[in-house]
Amino acid sequence: MTVRRTRPAAVPLLALLAALACLLGLAPPASAASAYRYWSFWERTDAGAWRYATRGPALARPGDGDTAGFRFAVSEDTGDASRPRGGAGFAAVCADTKARAGEKRVGLVVDFGTAADAPSGERPPRPRTACARVPSGASAADALAAVAKPLRYDSAALLCGIAGYPRHGCGEQVAAPSRKAPGDSAGEAPAHDDGGGPSLGIYAGLGVLVVLTAGIGWQTRRRRQP
Repeated sequence: MTVRRTRPAAVPLLALLAALACLLGLAPPASAASAYRYWSFWERTDAGAWRYATRGPALARPGDGDTAGFRFAVSEDTGDASRPRGGAGFAAVCADTKARAGEKRVGLVVDFGTAADAPSGERPPRPRTACARVPSGASAADALAAVAKPLRYDSAALLCGIAGYPRHGCGEQVAAPSRKAPGDSAGEAPAHDDGGGPSLGIYAGLGVLVVLTAGIGWQTRRRRQP
């Protein structure tokens, strides 16, 4: 009696799964993230650290003795934003500015960023500090306007320029920086996840798996027929 031997379907299937695993491992990464060139707004905590502001400067109402900071840089999001450089606090910035009834003193730190963050054809001024003495109900934007004119805003009230820098542009999208310039540091807010979708290689591999698995199953059933 002749015994018919059938080739187990599990062997080619396992080989196929191994090939697919290699395919997935070599799948191209998600596309590079984008970034934006803009002025970020910061508040100095009681401990002397910079904290990314949760409100815009037009809505923030600093008190007498507070310090606000502005930094121009290219950043992907708030978690990647660069803090104002320098350790000057209110005591140093406003040491020569006396208090007055009905007014408040706000320390301002304005960091124009690095040459790497500057728009084409522009050169950032040196960072500066100033003490703004403004009415008690004034906003951080009012304090900034008192010491760093001219300010430039767009139609959506986004702060585009401080003391005339930069001359043009406002929050434009640019290529994400490959690395931070020396002295830069990330903000305290958590960064978001870009979470790119599955790559083309994954879809192609799954398609091959489905087609070949179906073919293996059809051949196995054919061999087992009498």
